[in-house]
Amino acid sequence: MDQVEVFKALSNKARLQILNWLKDPEAHFPGQAEYGYQHGVCVGQIHAKTGLTQSTVSEYLASLQRAGLISSTRVGQWTYYKRNEDTFKALSQLIEAEI
Repeated sequence: MDQVEVFKALSNKARLQILNWLKDPEAHFPGQAEYGYQHGVCVGQIHAKTGLTQSTVSEYLASLQRAGLISSTRVGQWTYYKRNEDTFKALSQLIEAEI
């Protein structure tokens, strides 16, 4: 885990909001329900909820992925994102032990 990348990714309100939504996707992305959540949340659902441009959402998701905070899965033409809970556990341990 690159601590600098993680904290840079966390330093943006919209990226924090996306992480919060992905923590409980059933509550925040009900439009995804008919397709299920096993792969995560479709990028289109995230884009629609943020109200930001597609390019901004793509850049934010790329930043979160570089930091290891989310992972992506490609299914056909769609890309799905979900939180990487192992990174959050490691971050919690880092904060508790060193910061």
